[in-house]
Amino acid sequence: MHAIQRRLAVFATALLCSATAFAQTFPTKPIRAIVPFAPGSATDQIARAFAEKMAQTLGQPVIIENKPGVNGMLGADAVAKSPADGYTILVGTNSTNAALKFLMKKLPYDQDTAFAPVAYIGSVPLMIAVNNDVPAKTLKDFVDLAKARPGQVNFAYASTSQQVSSEMLASMAGIRMNPVPYKSGPAAMTDLIGGQVMMFTADFAVTVPQYKGGRIRGLAVTSLRRSPAVPELPTVNEALGLKDYELTAYFAIFAPAGTPRDAILRLNQAVNAAAGNREVLDKFEPNGFSVEPGTPEALGQRNRLETAKWEKAIREARIEQQ
Repeated sequence: MHAIQRRLAVFATALLCSATAFAQTFPTKPIRAIVPFAPGSATDQIARAFAEKMAQTLGQPVIIENKPGVNGMLGADAVAKSPADGYTILVGTNSTNAALKFLMKKLPYDQDTAFAPVAYIGSVPLMIAVNNDVPAKTLKDFVDLAKARPGQVNFAYASTSQQVSSEMLASMAGIRMNPVPYKSGPAAMTDLIGGQVMMFTADFAVTVPQYKGGRIRGLAVTSLRRSPAVPELPTVNEALGLKDYELTAYFAIFAPAGTPRDAILRLNQAVNAAAGNREVLDKFEPNGFSVEPGTPEALGQRNRLETAKWEKAIREARIEQQ
């Protein structure tokens, strides 16, 4: 019995020593950050800016790997099935970590248990925009157009936030639009500018430069208040006389479930340092991006609330599961 106890004590000591050593040495090699959307998307732009600053804190490169597809599901699945050692992280969004399980009949992982929250990055409103040739100068004009041409108005989407925001608008305004799925936001934007689609509701990082360049017409923003980035654009509620329309996109870092606590805290420290970096803030604040540094626990709580919010939005918009 004493021999067993001695072996257990030695084992426990070894575990403690290894955990301490882990905390002192992590990371010892590059970290892979999987972006579940295409290059040039809002998630990709934010991820690359944060990765550069995180690397400075961590002393190791943070390498971006784009893995787009199925509203972010393919990239999220890759992270869910990666070793839980801190060296693979997900640049997650409302698509991958709140809404997907209500949009898909079956996910290849359990969205609620597959990931460990690491750090919240921030959020950004969306802009409802139309092709310049669409005969609608305001959002009310566009709704009236859709009512006059039932089934003839379409919209592009390449992510959950883009799809749900448009479907919510259709549901609350009493119109019907045809959805046109895309693999990436930039591809959808190209077709909006070219007139292949009529409307596209997307993150400011994708829409604001094109709007300010006069290549698309902005109609409204999806937040509760007007955005300082485009103060001339009304909210959807203002434009249509509604009260309850609101939908914003958020970004956060997640790791595979079971990732050591020390690794999560070290990554959290690096994300929060990047969020406070003036260069990062100067780059994204003009696009309406709002950062909110916090703890892993705060992200976990926020994500639970967001999951409930997106479930309600998807059900009320009557979006069928794929």
